Amino acid sequence: MSSTSDRSRIRNVPPPPGSKAGNAYTRFIPREELQDFAAWAPDSFGDRIGPHPAMHPQAEAPEPQAPPVDPQAELAAARQAGYEDGYRDGLVALEGFKQSFAAQATAQVGALVQGMDAAFDALEAQLADAVAATAVQLARQVLRHELSVQPELVARVAGEAVGAVLLSARQIAVHVHPQDLPLVAEGAGELLQARGARLVAEASIRRGGCRIESDLGAVDARIESRWAQAAGALGSTEPWSSVTGSEEPDA
Repeated sequence: MSSTSDRSRIRNVPPPPGSKAGNAYTRFIPREELQDFAAWAPDSFGDRIGPHPAMHPQAEAPEPQAPPVDPQAELAAARQAGYEDGYRDGLVALEGFKQSFAAQATAQVGALVQGMDAAFDALEAQLADAVAATAVQLARQVLRHELSVQPELVARVAGEAVGAVLLSARQIAVHVHPQDLPLVAEGAGELLQARGARLVAEASIRRGGCRIESDLGAVDARIESRWAQAAGALGSTEPWSSVTGSEEPDA
């Protein structure tokens, strides 16, 4: 009966307005329906729980020991490091050698070019001298031939020399080789008479040339003087006197 009466005293409390209806087995228990109860504590389950392990100091963990040294690995690492250092130093040395070799080659090529320029200049000068000497030799041979074949050309030379004397000149004397005297008198006699010039035979004057003297000056038309002027135009200083006696026109 007591259990029946207890059950009859249990009442279902309706949920508050506006709230969802709870489970049929879930309800709020009023205080007056509670008989025996006690507050729960963590040590209510028998044995007391000891302090947290974190409260006790732990023993220090032993330091990890270094792995054993492998001599082969160290030797391989040392070889690799030495190889890399040697390769790097070799590249630096190679770059320095290339720069030094390039500078040396440039200097050698420059010296070679300068030497070739100097050699070409010297060769050009030698060729010029050779050409001038050949031209002088050829001109001398031609002139010698003309004087021997056409000795009357001395009359033209004498006439040109007299024409170079000023018109106001007086006491004009034409000095020629004795064998050229009749040739000049025949070829330039009229011009000499017009200028009042007289012919003078002089053995020291080579055939083909003459010398004009007057009160105002002199005109040197000797063969050696004219030859020096013509040879100088060709860059030669070879005198006419280098011709041997056999090459001279017949005296």
